[in-house]
Amino acid sequence: MSILLTIVIGFVAGLIARFLLPGKDPLGFIMTTVIGVAGAVVASFGGQMLGWYQQGQTAGFVASVLGAIAVLVVLRFLRRE
Repeated sequence: MSILLTIVIGFVAGLIARFLLPGKDPLGFIMTTVIGVAGAVVASFGGQMLGWYQQGQTAGFVASVLGAIAVLVVLRFLRRE
């Protein structure tokens, strides 16, 4: 159940990130979910490095969206032709 909840929250975080950072991204359902989950992971590790979170503590929803935006920016930079 925890993994399913993580996927759903990742999808919502990815959708919000793509809404807040509009652009030409031909990404589907799965990539949007991957971006959201990766954003949550980036936010968790970044927060731990900055001392905001303890080891094993997950990032909040807003931090997950911010992490998803960061992942989307990096993805766009890498895909630039």
